[in-house]
Amino acid sequence: MTENDSLEQREERISFQIFGVSATMVGVCFTVLGLFNIFYAIKKVQTLVDELITIDAAFFLITCFVSYMAIRTKNRTRRFKLEKTADIIFLMALTFIVVIAALLIFELI
Repeated sequence: MTENDSLEQREERISFQIFGVSATMVGVCFTVLGLFNIFYAIKKVQTLVDELITIDAAFFLITCFVSYMAIRTKNRTRRFKLEKTADIIFLMALTFIVVIAALLIFELI
């Protein structure tokens, strides 16, 4: 196995991992959104957090789509660009969810 093949397999594994985790995070965002809606209905309050979670779920969904395209493409250059794009969007979405968590903590205090 050459070093090029090893690098290509590693890149492909990263795409699979980003795909799986981002799909899971879409589900987590929607679950949290549902729980917030129940909580807000009981407490009769409205915050910005549920809109931000919806936006973050969209980021994770886009990441999932782009990483799936990277897995399916045969062109190595295009796959590399798609993987980089998925990686950047994924990191943005993770950062955004940390910001949302911090906002939620400050709202609940």
